[in-house]
Amino acid sequence: MSSTVGLVNYTSINQPRIPISGTESAPQRECLLILDGRALDRECLASALVDHELGMAVVAMGSIEEWRMKKSSVPPLVAILFNLGGRKITDHATADEIRRISSEFKSIPVVVLADNEDLAQILAALEYGARGYIPTSVGIDVCVEAINLAAAGGIFVPASSVLSMRHLIDSDSRDTQPLSRMFTQRQTEVAQALRRGKANKIIAYELNLRESTVKVHIRNIMKKLKATNRTEVAYKVNDLFAEGVAAERP
Repeated sequence: MSSTVGLVNYTSINQPRIPISGTESAPQRECLLILDGRALDRECLASALVDHELGMAVVAMGSIEEWRMKKSSVPPLVAILFNLGGRKITDHATADEIRRISSEFKSIPVVVLADNEDLAQILAALEYGARGYIPTSVGIDVCVEAINLAAAGGIFVPASSVLSMRHLIDSDSRDTQPLSRMFTQRQTEVAQALRRGKANKIIAYELNLRESTVKVHIRNIMKKLKATNRTEVAYKVNDLFAEGVAAERP
């Protein structure tokens, strides 16, 4: 039997059987689709979810193409769990795959399961269309609750990312105070990016601007700071920030 076959009977005694072939009519029951190219990982995950009373049937397949070939023999999908393992969401191939699946299954939530807990990866997943992000550091019970939350219309993200976002917002708020007196809001955002050493292409992508527009902002920032290059801009912006912090201290 091929290891790529995903319609395995991940059912307990109290759950309806999911047929492998198309000779039996599939019960009209809500179903979770696990997508994972690694056979052992997806089969173990499917079995664990069923054992922990997920509340829906589970099918595990190696790709969305495999699901298309066999979808007539499975119940209607209520959620998709896309297991990335150690892959990064910011990799182009992975990002394109998430976008494609989320676009194809607009009414069905796609939840990402991944080893990475980096805030940037989580935000990227949501930006690309995912309706939840589960790090593999959580237990199976949390995973079950996260899937059910997504199926009910909610969005799950780990608590650690929420705390990181709060710290980031607080930090950005403090950082922009000494700059906002000299620059426009957009110039302040560009100046902060230059302070962190980001390239024009990255700044343009993060701020949703054309690269030519970023260059115009940088020229205006350089004029206001009387700087001759990017390095000098970063140095003077750091000085402004340091002055602002010193002024806030009692």
